[in-house]
Amino acid sequence: MGSFLSQPLDPGKVAARPEATSPANPTATAAPGAPASPAQTPLFNNCWSCRVLSGSGLIGAGGYVYWVARKPMKLGYPPSPGNIAQMVIGISIACWGVVVLTDPKGKAYRVV
Repeated sequence: MGSFLSQPLDPGKVAARPEATSPANPTATAAPGAPASPAQTPLFNNCWSCRVLSGSGLIGAGGYVYWVARKPMKLGYPPSPGNIAQMVIGISIACWGVVVLTDPKGKAYRVV
């Protein structure tokens, strides 16, 4: 009776750690002509529609932040350091959106 957590842990049922089961030198087991696996796999597979949606959203958000900071200056008020910082942040968000859209390193691929 009782739940699994209330019973003592049986060491015979515990799976071995992955490091213990893998060989000490993983490159020695690979075939000489086989390509090496990438060192780090991406957490999410990027697709074109995801990049367009998120990139255009970031560009729009950056444009809005820039526009809100620019509005008092169009009314004739002198720019304050806060307004200038807000404009820089807006431009930075928009540039982040451009980077997401263009995918300069080419890590994204088209999902068929």
